[in-house]
Formats: sequence, structure tokens, C-alpha cells
Amino acid sequence: MVAPFWGPTLDCPDPLELGEFYQRVAGGELAVVHEAFVELRFETFSIGFQRDLNYRAPTWPEPRVPQQCHLDFMAEDLDAEQARVIEAGATPTAVQPGPSVFRVFLDPAGHPFCLTTWRTPSGPPESR
Repeated sequence: MVAPFWGPTLDCPDPLELGEFYQRVAGGELAVVHEAFVELRFETFSIGFQRDLNYRAPTWPEPRVPQQCHLDFMAEDLDAEQARVIEAGATPTAVQPGPSVFRVFLDPAGHPFCLTTWRTPSGPPESR
């Protein structure tokens, strides 16, 4: 091992807005808050949010602007968690490829993310 994984950083137009959104979704502590960068820290990893003045939101599922990456969050009850992330500011996508296992949403900057009950390591989940 060269170095332990710390976490991803997402480009966005407003790092504080996106950091606060994901704090409402997943908890954590806003450990670093600057105009151009915000870090949402958890016990063993962090998620960074970095200002990109040329940011273009993904157009998933239409491939014109790729999704680049997405985050998955575990959910015991998809319906209850769906209501919670919508209240936090998420938008459900029109396309839901596997709604019994995955629910796809957009964060305030347009990044897709999923709530999922999928835990089986033996094979890939349904296409998202």
C-alpha cells in the first residue's frame, strides 16, 4: 500500500452549498471551509468539494456531459431515505434503472448519486 484512501473531491460551482447538502444527507463535520474548497470529514474518510468556474453539470443518462463519478449511500429503507434526501435538496432523476435496489438523484450541482440496498459482492448491480 502506498497510501490509505482518504476520499473523493467533486468539482462544483459552490463548494459550501454542496458540502452542506452532503452533510444533511450523510452527516459528518465541515472540517475545512474556504471559498474554493470545502471538506466534509467523517471518521475514516472525507469528501471534498472544489470550486470549478467552468463546471458543467452531468446530463446523465444522456451522455452529452458524462457523470464523471457518482456516490452511493447505503439505505435500509429506500422510501424513507428517498424522502430524507429530497428534503435535504436532492432531485430524483427521471430515469430509475433499478428502483427496487437503487434510487438515483441529482445533488444541487447536478452530480448523480444513489441510495441503495445492494450489498452482494458476487456481481455487479443493475446498470445505473
